[in-house]
Amino acid sequence: MTIELKNLKNTVYRDGDGHTVPLVLVHAFPVDHRMWDDCAAEIIRQSDEAGLPQFAIWAPDMPGAGDAPVVSDAESGGRAADGAYEHALDLLADAYVDVLHAAGYERAVWAGLSMGGYVILDIQRRHPDAVAGFAMCDTKGDADTREQRANRVHVAEQCENERSVDPVMHFADANPSDSSFKQSAAGKALFTRWILDQKPEGIAWRQRMAAGRPDLNDQLPLISAPAAVICGDKDPFADESRMRTIASAMTNTHVAYTLINDCGHFSAVEHPAQVATALTALMGRAQ
Repeated sequence: MTIELKNLKNTVYRDGDGHTVPLVLVHAFPVDHRMWDDCAAEIIRQSDEAGLPQFAIWAPDMPGAGDAPVVSDAESGGRAADGAYEHALDLLADAYVDVLHAAGYERAVWAGLSMGGYVILDIQRRHPDAVAGFAMCDTKGDADTREQRANRVHVAEQCENERSVDPVMHFADANPSDSSFKQSAAGKALFTRWILDQKPEGIAWRQRMAAGRPDLNDQLPLISAPAAVICGDKDPFADESRMRTIASAMTNTHVAYTLINDCGHFSAVEHPAQVATALTALMGRAQ
């Protein structure tokens, strides 16, 4: 039986001219495509200023993110004994590429932040011919440890059983070493609003999907398209050491590395103009 994830909800920030590869922005957890809004606007402004051809900019939502529909266990490839989805990441990667092909394109530049990085690494694994450029933002290639996997499934169960997103509200909080944006009242209010807008079962789906993902570090040396690695200097999850290791592992391509000062985990939200500069430069190389 063939299992497919259908109808990802795609936000189109700009249509392309039909001759240039699109830029596909893949969002982080536990938010949705809106985390790319300011960055996408900056990419449009900077690419027009640079005289680049008009390329499409999209940001599809993962299942259950924002207004995107939640999919069933069966549509996700079934649950493992511990409750993780071990096939869902593959199905999600296929679904993103299906969006690309349905629009008449063969390749795209893929930019993934945090959980979005897991998706684009799996696109590289399953659909390398669809990769015209590759940007890893505040992310990693590692699979979860046993403890991390169990915690994700536990959070998924809490969200489902309590019909609440409270188990992930801590993503709106900051610690004393976090960036000034994350420590600001505006930053907390923004992430609080975005998380409260999520469906508990959508949060659970993404946790089960991420829990079941494989280690994807072996894909990094296989990337031959132009690449970028972007991270914040105060990221508590994907710190500079981890991100430089990722860049060093991409031995088959030139990697542009961008370290953003006073920036935490959500670089595209905290410093959209600087992330846009890196992604606009990548689009220039990829065209």
